[in-house]
Amino acid sequence: MVTSRIWFTSAQKVELWERWKQGQSISAISRALERRNKTGVQRIVALHGGIAPLPRCRAALALRLEEREEISRGIAAGLSIRSIARLLDRSPSTICREIDRNGGLRAYRATRADKQAWERALRPKRCRLACHGRLRWRVAQKLALEWSPQQIAGWLKRQYPDDPAMQISHEAIYRSLFIQSRGVLKKELMAHLRTHRQMRLAKGAKAGHGQGQIVDMVSIRERPAEAEDRAVPGHWEGDLLTGANDTHIATLVERHTRFTMLVKLQRKDSATVVAALAHQICKLPEELRRSLTWDQGKEMARHHSFTMATDVQVYFCDPRSPWQRGSNENTNGLLRQYLPRGTDFSRFSQSQLNAIAMRLNQRPRKTLDFETPAEKLQTVLR
Repeated sequence: MVTSRIWFTSAQKVELWERWKQGQSISAISRALERRNKTGVQRIVALHGGIAPLPRCRAALALRLEEREEISRGIAAGLSIRSIARLLDRSPSTICREIDRNGGLRAYRATRADKQAWERALRPKRCRLACHGRLRWRVAQKLALEWSPQQIAGWLKRQYPDDPAMQISHEAIYRSLFIQSRGVLKKELMAHLRTHRQMRLAKGAKAGHGQGQIVDMVSIRERPAEAEDRAVPGHWEGDLLTGANDTHIATLVERHTRFTMLVKLQRKDSATVVAALAHQICKLPEELRRSLTWDQGKEMARHHSFTMATDVQVYFCDPRSPWQRGSNENTNGLLRQYLPRGTDFSRFSQSQLNAIAMRLNQRPRKTLDFETPAEKLQTVLR
């Protein structure tokens, strides 16, 4: 007795992908489709990399079933090919090829011809990376450098503006990575994606978390307008990145250029954090020392000492409002490619952290029109 079917009807496949896009688990989808185990659903989802395939449709100029039935009736009535073509407002050569490829005048049947045409149309089309070796090499090279598909697509557009063969969308790169049947990019390259995912997952909500209160803190609402609109360089966003064994590093992101600096910390107490940040900030040119925006973490309790040492005013975000440091939050996410959760940061020297920051600063950013933060900063300092 068969315990579970391995095939799905068209309606079941539609329901499967709708449930997957809603964020349902493989087990939940299997139960909804009345499958006794989840192997079949899991196989389909993995084969397509979690990306729902586009629904099939006939080409606009293809013969329809009704037209094939007219051809069949015309043959039965003894009409010539040209007469049938005039009735259907089609070229005689179209009607001739249709009859020849489906058994000729004696064996032609409309329903069978329509079914065979639908099956013939299901021939695999080589994806863009499979057809362009040079483009494939470039994409694989940048993926190995931990560039995201969106960064690669934007960089290619800037690097090869007049060469369409060297351009590709970020979605096409994701599909080439996730969809197993394409096989144009090595599966190992998925490990270089920031999320390390093996397939496309449904988007879910993320919750923020609060911090403590700071004495005499200055609200972000009092921050200068030039910092808000990113028109002038020198306004920074900062935060702590947490690793294993209660280890931390400080991250600083310049709002105008998205240039990133990483600061090694021995401890998380306010005196240590403020001293390390002040030492790093004082290395910057004066035009890059204007303000610092931080959350309400206790590590900045001695913000007055920091301001006295650097002449940089500290502004504090509202509780549970990480979007007020959007550039820093995004950068912290990118840094997890180089410093995954569970990493012991005490093993990294300041020079190693500088090297990681350099790699990040040499990656193109969509928000900078795919210019790199390093290039943007160099332009500012000229």
